[in-house]
Amino acid sequence: MSAPLSSGIVTRSEDGPDGEWAVRHVPGGSSVKDYRCPGCDQTIPAGVGHVVTWPAGEYGSVEERRHWHLPCWNARGRRRPGIRRPR
Repeated sequence: MSAPLSSGIVTRSEDGPDGEWAVRHVPGGSSVKDYRCPGCDQTIPAGVGHVVTWPAGEYGSVEERRHWHLPCWNARGRRRPGIRRPR
């Protein structure tokens, strides 16, 4: 299921082995600050497209939202917890 926002950005629901998530694709032009990807522990620089996720059913409070590189989000089920890549 997808829900458009007033800015034209679509939030969709995604089911995975780790639960149901709200997923929003953020175009590079809309990204104005740096974030740290929890999948690879690397920086997502401002201006780079990525996804923002939060547990489904919540509005996406700052405490629950996570910004991911899209490949890291898609590979999250294949990573071992607690493993960090060197910077």
